[in-house]
Amino acid sequence: MDVTRVGLVMATIQNRIAGRSLTPGARLPSVRGLAKTMQVSVSTVVEAYNRLVAEGAIVSRPGSGFYVANQTAPLALSEVGPKLDRAVDPFWVSRQSLEADDGVLKPGCGWLPPSWLPQYGIRRALRTLSRADEPVLSDYGSPLGLPPLRQLIARRMAERGVEASPDQIMLTESGTQAIDLLCRFLLEPGDTVLIDDPCYFNFQALLRAHRARIVSVPYTSNGPDIELFATTLVEQRPRLYITNSAIHNPTGATLSPVVAHRVLKLADQHALTIIEDDIFADFEHVPAPRLAAFDGLDRVIQIGSFSKTLSAAARCGFVAAKSGWIEGLTDLKVATTFGGGRLNAELVLTVLSDGGYRKHMDGVRSRLERARFDIAGRLKSIGINPWLEPQAGMFLWCRLPDGLDAADIARMALRENIVLAPGNAFSLAQTAAGYLRFNVSQSFDERTFRVLRAAIER
Repeated sequence: MDVTRVGLVMATIQNRIAGRSLTPGARLPSVRGLAKTMQVSVSTVVEAYNRLVAEGAIVSRPGSGFYVANQTAPLALSEVGPKLDRAVDPFWVSRQSLEADDGVLKPGCGWLPPSWLPQYGIRRALRTLSRADEPVLSDYGSPLGLPPLRQLIARRMAERGVEASPDQIMLTESGTQAIDLLCRFLLEPGDTVLIDDPCYFNFQALLRAHRARIVSVPYTSNGPDIELFATTLVEQRPRLYITNSAIHNPTGATLSPVVAHRVLKLADQHALTIIEDDIFADFEHVPAPRLAAFDGLDRVIQIGSFSKTLSAAARCGFVAAKSGWIEGLTDLKVATTFGGGRLNAELVLTVLSDGGYRKHMDGVRSRLERARFDIAGRLKSIGINPWLEPQAGMFLWCRLPDGLDAADIARMALRENIVLAPGNAFSLAQTAAGYLRFNVSQSFDERTFRVLRAAIER
C-alpha cells in the first residue's frame, strides 16, 4: 500500500470537510469515483476512508456509502483550499512579518519601514489631540464615522475621478475590516467570488472565512484577462469580484481604460458587484483609471485605508458605496464593532489636514521610484527578472530562473531570518511557483541578495 497516496486522499477529504464543501451528513464520493478522479487505486481510497472512519471524521453506512460525521472540527482557515506548505502559506508570511523582531529582514512584507512614514506629523498630531476635549479622547465615534474626515475623503476621491458624497462614505477600522463587512453584507456561504490570479493573498483568507467558493482569472499587465473573465462570468456566475485597480498587488500592474470599460460592461450584463481595493492610491504619481470613477459607484464599491502611508498602528479605513447600501453596512458595523474608533479617525484627520503630509508623500513616491530602479537592477544581475516595470508603488513581481521553486527559496531564506513572499501564496490556481514578490522599500540589505544568489547557484 502506498502510504503517501493514502495520506493524500485523506488530506483531500479533510480539507473539504474543514472548508465546509463537505458538510456534516454529506455523502462522500464513491470509492471508485474518487479513485478515478485522483488517479489512485481503489484499495488506496478504501484504506484512506477506513482511517478517516477510525479518526471519527466520517462514518460508514453499509450498503449506502461513507458520510461526513455530524460533529466536525471548527473551521481552520489554514486547512481550507489547496494544502500549501505551512512554512510559506499566506498566514505564515503575514504572521512571520508581523511578529518579526528588528533582526529579521522582511522583503516579503507589504508595508513601508517605519522610517519611511510621517512620524513627525503623527507626533505633532498626537500633541494636538492630547489637548482636545474629553469626548475626543474618551467617547465612541458615530457609526458612520467622523464627518470632517468623511468630507476630506470625498474630496480626495474626487481628485481621482470618483464622485461620492460624505454620506456615501463609512469609516472602518481598516481596509481589511471594510472588505469583511462587505462580504457579510453581500455574500451567503457557498456564493462564488471571482479574484485575480495572482492577487493579494488575504483576499483568499477573508473569502474562506466567509465560506465563499473562490474562482480566479489570470491578471495581465493591463488588467484581468478579459476573454477568460467573460467566460468565467458565464460558466461560474460569481456574485462578487474583488480586485486592485490602481496599483495591483502583487504585480504592480495598472488597469487600462479599455479593459476597465469591458469589465464594467460584463459586470452589468451578469449582475456582478465589484469591490475595488484602492489602498495604494497615495503612491501614484498620476492617477490610474478607477472602476469606481467610470461606474459612478453603481456596481462598484471602493475601499481604502491609511495603514500603508500614514500608520499601521492607527487603524483607519473606509467604504464608499451607493447610498442605498450604506445604511445596511452601518448596521453591520454597529453589530460587529459598535462605535467607531474616534481617536484614530481624529489622528488621521489631523495629519491629512496638515500640508506636510502631501509634501511627505511626494518624497515617498520619489524614494520608491529610485528603489524600484535600484532593486530591479540588483535582482536582474543575479537572474531574477521583474514581470513588468511598475509605474508606481512598492512591489516588484519577479520571475525566478527556470527550474527554481520560490517556496524552496523562502525556506532557505527563513533559516537566515529573511521573510520572503513566494508566488503561490498569491495564486489560487497555484501557477506562480516560479515567482517572488519583493517590497523594494524593505529589500536593500545585502543579506537578501546573498541568500538569493546562493539559491540560484546551488
